[in-house]
Amino acid sequence: MAEEMKLFRTWSTPFALRVVWALQIKGIPYDTIYEDLSNKSSLLLHNNPIYKKETWKQTPLLPEDPYERATARFWAKFGDDKVVPSIWNVYIKQGKEQEEAIITAHGNLKYLEEEPRGKKFFGGEKIRFVDLAFGWLANLVSVLEELKGLTLIEHEKHPLLLAWIQNFTDSSIIKENWPPRDKLITKFHALLEAYISKEAEEK
Repeated sequence: MAEEMKLFRTWSTPFALRVVWALQIKGIPYDTIYEDLSNKSSLLLHNNPIYKKETWKQTPLLPEDPYERATARFWAKFGDDKVVPSIWNVYIKQGKEQEEAIITAHGNLKYLEEEPRGKKFFGGEKIRFVDLAFGWLANLVSVLEELKGLTLIEHEKHPLLLAWIQNFTDSSIIKENWPPRDKLITKFHALLEAYISKEAEEK
């Protein structure tokens, strides 16, 4: 019998949740090993980094069509390269820099708003690759909004995106694997304070 897969992750990072959700959707058993990234275990250091190709073919997350696969990868990269930093900047910047960050974030969200039009999910009627890539939007942004009292994703501007968030969070696989919200709020409050202090020191 093959050894059960081990998933090394921290409890709070939204990016590790992508892997958790993907494994759950594919029905692949795994053992979670929580890590402190400031003090990585010898087992993690020994095995990292490992690049995983599309090893498990059941319940494919990417489309078969090459153009559609490339499009899905484009949106995922757009999320990581553009959407993530622009939203994070909204909550760590202040004054004029924050105003500029809000404009940039809204611009990126405007592009994203059109993508799920006419679909339940970015991937169609089922959660797929792009949905997992943007899964952090469905939870983390609301945590940041609560912490800073600044709403970024609004009903008037982003009705399709909010509908997607509702559909995504209604999925049992997604709901069952969210970290506790109170712990996330505590964690990201500390992170925001640290980043804001660092920004102030560098000026």
